[in-house]
Amino acid sequence: MIFVTIGTQLPFDRLVLSMDAWAERNPDVRVFAQIGPGAKKPVFMEHVEFVPPSQVAGLMREAELIVSHAGMGSVLTALRYQRPILIMPRKASLGEHRNEHQLATARWLDNRPGVTVCWEESELPSLLDRRQQQSSAPQLSEFASGPLIEKLHDYIHRS
Repeated sequence: MIFVTIGTQLPFDRLVLSMDAWAERNPDVRVFAQIGPGAKKPVFMEHVEFVPPSQVAGLMREAELIVSHAGMGSVLTALRYQRPILIMPRKASLGEHRNEHQLATARWLDNRPGVTVCWEESELPSLLDRRQQQSSAPQLSEFASGPLIEKLHDYIHRS
């Protein structure tokens, strides 16, 4: 199963419609999408507007691939569950967000293990067709590393 999530704040019709077009051409692949409040509704993939947080983890664990906006919550959760994630950054220039921070996030994440960046919707079909070649990142801990905690402790307690 491919799990698509666009977050909960703003519509991301460009990603939803691109995924729906791919799902139409690949009816043998289950695609389940959390589509948010967008104006465009998919026809060829299962979808809901909102997935409760209590269910997101289960969907991510079940997914062979996660497709998402470039939101850090989605990326960190995918890495935590060792699932490959394909991100398409929202673009403020297209009215998809308030600023271009998702482009900066995608540039920072590009070429990191477990993360694939889709810069344009025209790239999405070929990236999805090669999804079995995408590897998962090493598991990301939900806790800070010991050395980081020590540095923070030293900084805080410095007089």
